[in-house]
Amino acid sequence: MNTLTLRRRTLLCAGLALPLGRTFAQAWPSKPIKIVVPSPPGGSTDQLARLVSQRWQAAWGQPVLIENKPGAGLRLGAEFVAKSAPDGYTFLMAAVHHSIAQAVYSKRTYELQRDLTPVTVVAIVPNVLIVPTALPVKSVAELVALAKKEPGKLSYGSTGLGTAHHLIGEQFSDMTGAPILHVPYKGSAPALVDLMGGQIQIMFDTVASCLPHIKSGKLRALAVATAKRSSALPDVPTLAETGLTGFDIASWFGLMAPAGTPADMVQKAQAEVVKMLATPETRAQLDAMGADPVGNTPEQMRQQIDAEVERFGALAKKAKLQLD
Repeated sequence: MNTLTLRRRTLLCAGLALPLGRTFAQAWPSKPIKIVVPSPPGGSTDQLARLVSQRWQAAWGQPVLIENKPGAGLRLGAEFVAKSAPDGYTFLMAAVHHSIAQAVYSKRTYELQRDLTPVTVVAIVPNVLIVPTALPVKSVAELVALAKKEPGKLSYGSTGLGTAHHLIGEQFSDMTGAPILHVPYKGSAPALVDLMGGQIQIMFDTVASCLPHIKSGKLRALAVATAKRSSALPDVPTLAETGLTGFDIASWFGLMAPAGTPADMVQKAQAEVVKMLATPETRAQLDAMGADPVGNTPEQMRQQIDAEVERFGALAKKAKLQLD
């Protein structure tokens, strides 16, 4: 075989291989996908993950399974995904808590910005300060007065150490001088149960998680922790309006995948979420949760996380919140 013939055969094989490779890429997904939720069922993270799973399943014809892995301030589920194969079949429903954990934990089993790749932020949900209706307070001022009158008797629940709700509680205590104790939980749902049961007296949570209990009269909303009032609770003031100037911490929830996940899979997953967020049905579901749709690009999500890690690091340092 001469050199020219060999070269022609090599080029022919290369030409045949390209469409075949594209066929494999276009076949994704060809088996069930898993979305890991790092909190128990029932909270905002879980609710939004289930919206995404329904959309992906309908669009791609493959089962999209939800696996709840609560614990360690939402870091347990993130660590699991960070160490999973980057093959497009494992995703994390991440949250603002992961940016905060990156900023406040000195010892980490994974690096958020190195070991996970952004897909898209699905929605942003305001955080709200809530108390049981049985607690004799109807304003932030009355809550602070009660905490100072009975120091050490009031406690607030959070979704875990190093989460947004932990940071909000510490900042609230620092700015008001209210001596309230922190009780961490493995997610929002169990904390809400104890709040309504009287085991804890205060909680900072997303509007999406606690709105049904506010509407039913079991909980009272005193203020939201964002710069703007929540459209779901238009009569509830912001913490800034109550005198805590500059208080602005919202909760975002978005998808991430193991670092190294092929870009075409990430883009396909992101595009389907954007389509989902544009539908009237999804908009109505988000409105009912008090959530605002986002659907940004992977690069925009990456820039957001980078900025947050820096910002929350400064806030945690000011609040003297440093965890091992």
